[in-house]
Amino acid sequence: MTTTSNPLPQPTPLHRGVSFLAMFTDSSVDLLEDLRVRWRKVADALSRRSSGAALLATSRVNLFYLSGRVYRGYAYLPAEGGEPLFLVRRPLGLEGANVRYFHRADEIPEILAEAGYPPPSELLLEDAEVSHADYLGLATVFSAATLSGVSGSSLLRRLRAVKSPYEISQIEYGGKKQAEGFARFPSLYRPGMTDQEFTVAIFGYMMREGSLGIVRSYGMTMEGFIGQVLVGENGGGMSPYDYALGGTGFSRALPVGQCGVVIQPGDAVQCDIPGNFNGYISDSTRTYYRGQLSAKARDAHQCSIDILDAVAEAAVPGASCEALYQMSLRMADAAGFADMFMGGRQKARFVGHGTGLYVNESPVLGARSRDVLQEGMVIAVEPKFVIPGAGAVGCEDTFVVTEKGARCLSESPRGLMPLPE
Repeated sequence: MTTTSNPLPQPTPLHRGVSFLAMFTDSSVDLLEDLRVRWRKVADALSRRSSGAALLATSRVNLFYLSGRVYRGYAYLPAEGGEPLFLVRRPLGLEGANVRYFHRADEIPEILAEAGYPPPSELLLEDAEVSHADYLGLATVFSAATLSGVSGSSLLRRLRAVKSPYEISQIEYGGKKQAEGFARFPSLYRPGMTDQEFTVAIFGYMMREGSLGIVRSYGMTMEGFIGQVLVGENGGGMSPYDYALGGTGFSRALPVGQCGVVIQPGDAVQCDIPGNFNGYISDSTRTYYRGQLSAKARDAHQCSIDILDAVAEAAVPGASCEALYQMSLRMADAAGFADMFMGGRQKARFVGHGTGLYVNESPVLGARSRDVLQEGMVIAVEPKFVIPGAGAVGCEDTFVVTEKGARCLSESPRGLMPLPE
C-alpha cells in the first residue's frame, strides 16, 4: 500500500462476523436491521453469478442504500455474504470494524486482503453512474478479476425497486408531509403573484417543514430540483427532460418549471412537489385554479382521478406495467381526452414510475415496458392532461403494491382547489 507523509486515521482491525458498526452509532435499530437485509439481498444476487463475485458501489444513492449515509468512497460487498467493507475518503471521523480510509483506488486490493477478503474473480461495477475514465481505472486496479457483463447499476436498481417495510415507512412519512403542504398552499397565494413568486412561497414552506431541498433523479438526461409549478399555457411548455410535464422554465440553461407569468383568472395551477424529508422520495401532484376553470378542464381532472383509482385497483403483483399504461390510455380516449393525455404537442409515453431514493426508479408504467409489478414496489401514478386555454390538470399519488391492490402513501383530497381572490 502506498504511504503518505500525512496518513489518514485507521480504525481497529476487522473481525469477520462482527455485526456492530460504529459508523452507524447514530442510526436506529430498524435501519441497522434493514441494512443487513439489503446486504443479504445483494449477496444472494451475487452468489447466483458465482461464489467469487463481488460488487463495488460508489454512487451517492447506492452508498446511502448500502450504508444509510452518503460519503465519498466505495462499498465492497462479496457474494460469500457477511458484511460489506466501507472504503472512505471523506468525511473523516467514521469509525468501525468495517470501515477503512484510503487515498487512492489502487490501494483497495491491499486493504481488502488485510481485512480478510479474498480477491474477487468477478467484479460488478456501476457502469451507469461512474465515468468511463473511473470505470477503466477500476478495471486496471482489479485487473485479476473479470469485469462482469452484468451491470452493478442495473442489479442495484432492480433490488431497490422492491421496498422493505422500513423503506415504505420513510416514503409514507414524505407523503404525509406532502399532504399537509397541499392543504396549506392556497393560503400562501396572493392575488397578482407570478408563478415564480408562488413557487418561492411553496418551496419556502416545504423547506421550513424539513424538506431536504433536492429531488435526486436517475440518468444523465435529468436534473434534480425540489419541484415545479405549472401555470396556464406553461403547463404544455416543452422541456427536454423526461418528466411527465415540463414547462419552459426561465432559462435555456434549465428549461423546466415556472417561467415568470402572472397567474390569471381561468388558469390551472399544477403543483408537482415531491417530498424528500429523509432521502426517500414520495411523488405527488395537486391542481389548483384561479377564477372560473373551464368545464373541459374540470372533466379532464375527474378523468385523472378515475384513472388513478383504476390503476390502484389493478396494480397487484404480476400486473404488466405496459398493460396498466394501455388501460390508462383507453380511459383517456373514452373520455375524449386522448389528444391531451400526458402532454400537448409533446407527450410522455408513460403514466407512472417507481420512486424511492431516486424520484424515477423502476418500474416504468409505460409503452413497451417489460416491467411486471412485485409486492413491495412503490410507484407514482400521474395521469395528467394539458387543456388548451387552461393548462395542466390532473393529480399524482405514490402507492405501494400489495396483494389487494395498491395502497396510497400520499393520501389527500384529489379534487381541484381554488386559489383565494
